[in-house]
Amino acid sequence: MNNYLDGEKPIFQQIKEQIEDAILDGHMGPEERIPSINEFAKEYQINPATANKGVNELVDRGIIYKKRGVGMFVSSNAKQLLIEERKENFEVSFIQPLINEAERLGITIEQLMTMIGRNN
Repeated sequence: MNNYLDGEKPIFQQIKEQIEDAILDGHMGPEERIPSINEFAKEYQINPATANKGVNELVDRGIIYKKRGVGMFVSSNAKQLLIEERKENFEVSFIQPLINEAERLGITIEQLMTMIGRNN
């Protein structure tokens, strides 16, 4: 995982996104142990409560789970859950703003599709 945090987003969110990205990129697989809250806190020199907040969001969504006394692990279906979540957000976050900007610039859907095709 990336051991760099920037100031643009809350730290807990960056930790959460780093875990998500590691799962999606295949750097963390199903049933693999993730770093503990204390390991995150030590690595990033942050309050353990901050790391806990990001990790708990993933637990709440079923991306990771806790084994009492053992640690936290990637759920067997974590990657698929993340893909489904991100697909749902893709249209709102990327496609709609793209279409809106194209309309402002007078770019037709056909022209937009041609541009996408050239960059594919």
